[in-house]
Order: sequence, then C-alpha cells, then structure tokens
Amino acid sequence: MTVAVKVFNVQMEGTFQTFNRECEIFRNLRHRNLTKIISSCCNLDFKALILEYMPNKSLNKLLYSRDYCLTIMQKLNIVFDVASALEFLHHGYSVPVIRCDLKPSNVLLRMNMTDVVAALAKIKQKLSSCY
Repeated sequence: MTVAVKVFNVQMEGTFQTFNRECEIFRNLRHRNLTKIISSCCNLDFKALILEYMPNKSLNKLLYSRDYCLTIMQKLNIVFDVASALEFLHHGYSVPVIRCDLKPSNVLLRMNMTDVVAALAKIKQKLSSCY
C-alpha cells in the first residue's frame, strides 16, 4: 500500500492544537470524496498523519498542465465530487465542519480521476455561538 505522510512543523505556534483538532474531527469522518486518514504518529518533537496516497496529484496541477487537458465530463465530475464532499462536511456530521480554504491545490485526484477534497487544512467546526 502506498501512502502519503503529512508532517506538521512543530516549531510553528499552534501546531499541537491544529494537529489534535484535525485528528479529532477527521477520526470519524468517512466519505468517498474526503481524504482517508490511515493513522497518526506523534510525540513531543514530531507529529505526522498517514494519508491515502493520490497518484494524480492535485487539480491545480492538472488545470495548468501543458500535457493534459480535462474533458467537459471530467470537469463536471470534479464539480459534483467536490460538492458532494462539502455537502457531507456541512450536513452529514453531528457538528458541521467548514473547509475554509478550498482551492484547486486542495482537490486531489485518485487514479480513476475521482476527486477527493483534502481533509486537512484550515477547518473549523461550526458552533452555535457563531450566530
């Protein structure tokens, strides 16, 4: 099995809180269009997540590639896959999860070109006190 490893910079302020929050939120999230977290590794000097590997890289790389052009059907499928992931994050979990920095570089592609929204980035749980 090929995996990707996201290593957190433990020198940056807030890294421990970010790592713990992301682990807590995404531990129970399961959706076909969200990155799968396989495991985590942490101690005082090192924090990392083991993630599902996406062989086709990011949507950003495909959009600006000189070697590859997405068809209209592929583009539509990407839109539907991203919308499905966002709908699940907003409405399919007990406390809605907000993906704060959705952009093409955070949309990853599997070998079969189905989209996966990278789960780990700027996320927030929507709390009733926000309103």
